[in-house]
Amino acid sequence: MPDRPHTAGAPTREQRVSRTFVALADSLVADFDIAEFLDLLTTGAVDLLSVAAAGVILRGPDGHLEVLSSTSRQADLLEQFAVQADNGPCIDCVRTGMPVTCADLEVQGKRWPRYTAGAQACGFRCAHAVPMRLRGQTIGVLSLLGTEPGALDEERLGLGQALADVATIAILQHRAVEHGDRLSTQLQTALDSRIVIEQAKGILAQRGTLTMDESFTALRGYARAHGQRLAVVASSVVAGSADLDAILIPGPRGSDRA
Repeated sequence: MPDRPHTAGAPTREQRVSRTFVALADSLVADFDIAEFLDLLTTGAVDLLSVAAAGVILRGPDGHLEVLSSTSRQADLLEQFAVQADNGPCIDCVRTGMPVTCADLEVQGKRWPRYTAGAQACGFRCAHAVPMRLRGQTIGVLSLLGTEPGALDEERLGLGQALADVATIAILQHRAVEHGDRLSTQLQTALDSRIVIEQAKGILAQRGTLTMDESFTALRGYARAHGQRLAVVASSVVAGSADLDAILIPGPRGSDRA
């Protein structure tokens, strides 16, 4: 896979490498758009590694593989087929966490008969897969496809791995932030609910001349008896829309004996 010739005024390969990594880094600074980021990754891989097409397959939270980005319709069809058939260099790469290369599918593709047939139907003659992994965790694969037989030399394989590594770090960071945001939201919701419940306990304690513990028992018993969330009943008490007398009724309907 020879590098494209350099013409006067055209950026050198080193400049293109630098610009690709800068573009990937810049996409992380603003609001992170994973679709845009993966598009930059795959188009950059095609440009820098002199392949015909590239794609990204990621492992979702449920463990299933999904095709998230492809530089051409034919590449997308092949990647989707690989996932459905559970066959191909990309699938082996995800399983092992190691690069998988096939310079000539017609000669070396017998280990992936279904994938090889699909690749040839889509016009691809070679396929290479670079793992997207970090500290033993493989989250996906960067697939590199060629329309002519050809190997990836050590330099291009290393550059492909560097692109995949940058993408892996970015995606895991994004997932960590999202997870952190969910935890923060859950914590804030829990804190807000606690405040509302304390306010409702105070209102019930005053209305029924009860201790705070007794008012909480009444509040909780009513919520359980009526199949409602405690925070929802407490909110209705604070908002003034609840039937306080019904909540304060002792016995099966208004206490923990419900």
